Amino acid sequence: MKNKSFLLYGAWIVSLAATIGSLYFSEIRKFIPCELCWYQRIMMYPLVLILGIATFQGDVRVKKYVLPMAIIGAGISLMHYLEQKIPGFNGIKPCITGVPCSGQYINWFGFITIPFLALTAFILIIIFMCFLKGKEE
Repeated sequence: MKNKSFLLYGAWIVSLAATIGSLYFSEIRKFIPCELCWYQRIMMYPLVLILGIATFQGDVRVKKYVLPMAIIGAGISLMHYLEQKIPGFNGIKPCITGVPCSGQYINWFGFITIPFLALTAFILIIIFMCFLKGKEE
């Protein structure tokens, strides 16, 4: 029982931190999100509500809703990160209007960008959801 609540709380806290972080970058730092950033947000923002409700209800069945969203979000984040860091990926889906998806507002330690942070959050949520199986299901 304790393991179940730890995993749900962990996934919820990660999604909450990722959402607050993305809002910080766009609303406080005034970084304009590119198209791929919006798709990542579409996958992350609902997880705060879904995981929050599941956490306080102790509902492990949420895994079947959260896992697909987190996997899709991780795929988008990975594609976005590769577009930023590997020149060959730069033209796969070029941005037609607005901020280019290959732009890097942050580049901490030479590899940590906003899509990298999102990818990390999605992977952590996936890990929490994978370990949520067991007696509870």
